[in-house]
Amino acid sequence: MTQTSRNLVAVVLVVVLGIVLVACVAGAGLFLWARQEGLNPLKAIQLRISLERHEDELTRPAGADPQFRKFEILPGDTASAIADNLLAQSLITNAGLFVDYVQYYGLDSQLEAGTYFLQQTQTLEEIAYTLTDASAATIPLLTLEGWRIEQIADIIDQNPLLDFSGSDFLGVVGPGAAIPPDFKARVGIPDVMSNGQPPSLEGFLFPATYQLKPGITPFELRDEMLAAFNLNVTDAMIQQAADQGLTMYEVVTMASIVERETVAADEAPIIASVYLNRLRLPMRLDADPTVQYAIGSTRDGSWWPQITQADYYGLAGVPNQSYSTYLNEGLPPGPIASPGLGSINAVLNPAVTEYFYFRAGCNNDGRHEFFTLEQQADHAAFTCP
Repeated sequence: MTQTSRNLVAVVLVVVLGIVLVACVAGAGLFLWARQEGLNPLKAIQLRISLERHEDELTRPAGADPQFRKFEILPGDTASAIADNLLAQSLITNAGLFVDYVQYYGLDSQLEAGTYFLQQTQTLEEIAYTLTDASAATIPLLTLEGWRIEQIADIIDQNPLLDFSGSDFLGVVGPGAAIPPDFKARVGIPDVMSNGQPPSLEGFLFPATYQLKPGITPFELRDEMLAAFNLNVTDAMIQQAADQGLTMYEVVTMASIVERETVAADEAPIIASVYLNRLRLPMRLDADPTVQYAIGSTRDGSWWPQITQADYYGLAGVPNQSYSTYLNEGLPPGPIASPGLGSINAVLNPAVTEYFYFRAGCNNDGRHEFFTLEQQADHAAFTCP
């Protein structure tokens, strides 16, 4: 072999060794970049490359629908089967990517059988981790201050994730339904209301956002709402009512009227003072919401319909006239809606005023004008400029 040939071979060996060295360094770097515990190096690299190529799909929701969708994982379902079901319900857009993601991060062995409630607005990553804990799956239910029990029933009917109807719920909270004895005694619910009718849980189904377990029953929902009331309305508040000569039943009844009359929260103690001043005079409360409650949805489909002058005195054939505080003295037989804690506290801690009248102000902002007995004529003649 000539010197030239030997030199050429040496150069080739150096180049080959260099390539091998670079490949080894690159391979080691690739492995370090992609390695994941429990995966062999080649599989880890394959999955990591897949996730990098589809990074935007991992963080982009499948859609914009915020409604919760019931999703089931059955015992024995594989990651591939779960991915196909997610795709079929339009909760993800790429079943293969879901499988790659849960395999790479070791979630495939943690996917748990059970019932979940998922949204299109969740990302693939969020859904993957959600599906590892069936015990955390809940059904959201929002009830608002000032709703009557029929409105709660309506919202139950609009929630496809619940396994019972609004009518089922009314059967356990409506007039004549059995009331848990401990709760009944704590808040002073009478056996029979002043109109001779059996009481309901109107007013005591505390307004809140509830996170309900899958398969919850109407009785369990009732108990959750009563527990929320007990948590917010303390024994000290019940004693405060007693110190003022009121039962909590009477406080909640008054607070339900205040809730329906109040738009600006800071006016609640003043509105409460008006009705308490009237109650103690005594003087009819003349509260419009009590007439609306008596009418219900029988007129225009609204649970709080517009009322006319004829409604005030029963001239329009208003049903449930025992609730109308234009026709009857004192409080109505029971609450007319679920008051929030602010309205309950407003009755327990009313403003100190000499007001006996109020009416809507002139700025259309929900605020009111208030009047004393001496200003009654001004109240009657009040007009907006």
